[in-house]
Amino acid sequence: MPDAHNDGVRLAYEREGPDDAETVVFVEGLGYGRWMWRWQRRAVADDYDTILWDNRGTGESSEPEGPYTVEQMASDLAEVLDDAGVDSAHVVGASMGGMIAQQFALDDDRVASLTLMCTSPGGPEEVPTPETTVQRMYGEPGDMDEREAIRYKMAPALTDEFAEENEDLLSRIVDWRLDSDASDRARQWQGAAVEDFDVHDRLGEIQIPALVLHGTADRVVPIQNGELLAEGLPDAEFVSLEGGPHLIFVERRDEVNRLLTEFLEDV
Repeated sequence: MPDAHNDGVRLAYEREGPDDAETVVFVEGLGYGRWMWRWQRRAVADDYDTILWDNRGTGESSEPEGPYTVEQMASDLAEVLDDAGVDSAHVVGASMGGMIAQQFALDDDRVASLTLMCTSPGGPEEVPTPETTVQRMYGEPGDMDEREAIRYKMAPALTDEFAEENEDLLSRIVDWRLDSDASDRARQWQGAAVEDFDVHDRLGEIQIPALVLHGTADRVVPIQNGELLAEGLPDAEFVSLEGGPHLIFVERRDEVNRLLTEFLEDV
């Protein structure tokens, strides 16, 4: 597997798709490994050169001392694209990954389009994560084993109905998370980056096509943040997924894949 380096930080990435095709790079959310994009990568890899990479502190990338900033992680993305020899890319980001994508679009002129899912521009008008969700995501009863703790913390990001009907898939997701997600301290360091992020007043500088997707039932990043993001971007299409949770790219993957591929075809 290739890797890039940013001031001593190793950044692992993988690549799939036609060598001569346009590039789509996927950026993960807080704590998540690159497994989270498996369905979207599969949907576009026949027609696009795809890049998946692990954020600093996650998976096969190194874990430098934190806390981190979104600006640092956007510069990590720049180094990944440099190492891959990419001079233009469609950037797809979710949650914290959507923040990194916004920052990268402000810092680098290689972004052909943005697809931003379940994310926020930050700033004073941001609607915060409900406290009940924060407590669930960052703490668990002391009698849980590691697998039970992951399920407990992930619950607000999915609908209860989906969890009840997809036990086998959730078990596989727990396996993937155990294998490649960020450590507890790296999650805290990435969380600090999310807390400090604010590009609300700079959204007008992002003069590229953007697709903003958000579930109406997102209990992690409330949908008002997606609306705020789409309102601030000069060339954005906003699509709300009725009843969709935070992990729309997992739970509503077929719908998300259709919207993503249609958007990429039209850009």
